[in-house]
Amino acid sequence: MRRVEHIMGFPISLLIEDEQVPAGTADAVFAWFHEVDARFSPFKPDSEVSRLDRGELASAELSADLTEVLGLCEEYRVATKGAFDVRLPGRGLDPCAVVKGWAVQRAADLLAAAGVRTFCLNAGGDVVAAGRPWRVGVRHPEYADRLCAVLEIAEGGVATSARYERGDHILDGRTGRPATGLLSLTVVAPTLTEADATATAAFAMGAEGIEWAAAREGCEVFAVDADRQVLRTPGLPVAA
Repeated sequence: MRRVEHIMGFPISLLIEDEQVPAGTADAVFAWFHEVDARFSPFKPDSEVSRLDRGELASAELSADLTEVLGLCEEYRVATKGAFDVRLPGRGLDPCAVVKGWAVQRAADLLAAAGVRTFCLNAGGDVVAAGRPWRVGVRHPEYADRLCAVLEIAEGGVATSARYERGDHILDGRTGRPATGLLSLTVVAPTLTEADATATAAFAMGAEGIEWAAAREGCEVFAVDADRQVLRTPGLPVAA
């Protein structure tokens, strides 16, 4: 079963290889993504995130989901000594860097809870997979029609932060300026929640973020720095 929808500003594709899929499973997954978009988008004035940013909600009034997301944001802010920060001066609250991976991992958990065993969920290039080895290409940071690596993932998540799609959109919270020390950084982790947040946080740190990400438990890293030097951790699951 294959299904693709454009939600949260990017295409989300779901591929399930199980012979039997419980009725309504895909509908539940995509309904969840629509719910996330409505509740957590900083671009929707009636979202929970926007209402919190305007001071219309007290901490005690926040949903358990948003409380969890903000907790993750704070965890990565502290871990990067402020390089990763969703509350930059002069800008509104924007937890999207954590929400994306968190939401996709939650969707993968929904699939697993429904009994789905073999699937690949791809959200704008960030992937969570299960059930068998899946080949995941890492786009060349300068040439859209080339790959610079192909990974093989049996279980877990793969996320990439880079400058090639949206330019210098990731800011170093310590300076408020664009992070330009890397061209791209890919993280493989047990969950997409960790892979996505770690990739963005490490990218915000610049070149020092490579070692930081590699030191996090369960994370493998593939990076291209601003000097076009390729760096990878020894355990990176490169396809044969």
